[in-house]
Amino acid sequence: MAMEIETLPSTQSRIAQHTPDLINGEIERQIEANVNYFKGQDRETIQQRVIELEKEWDAQRILEVNLASIALTSSILGIISNKKWMYLSGAASLFMIQQAVQGWCPPLPLLRKMGARTGNEISLEKQALKNLLDENK
Repeated sequence: MAMEIETLPSTQSRIAQHTPDLINGEIERQIEANVNYFKGQDRETIQQRVIELEKEWDAQRILEVNLASIALTSSILGIISNKKWMYLSGAASLFMIQQAVQGWCPPLPLLRKMGARTGNEISLEKQALKNLLDENK
């Protein structure tokens, strides 16, 4: 009898699943508004936007960098200043583990509310703009 291993959904889909529908809807409307705006722009402007999207950090990356920075800074402060800083380092580390396992951690809703998008959401806008470029050949 073969044992099935349950796999977790991708991080991208877990972030969207753990984001309130209202915020997901706002992000979707913004993507649609962006694409509609660029429908009236020239090829060079659209290509520039595609380049910008290729450089955009997704929510996962933003979260990882911020939490790692907090953990590193508080660890250094704990070593040179006051051991109580280690609690912040521990909390940041727990959030990173929680994000990796569950696709959610307490800072994520704030990042999403601020407009941080998943890689899939960025790719969606980028692909729509590339489609516009193909139509305008």
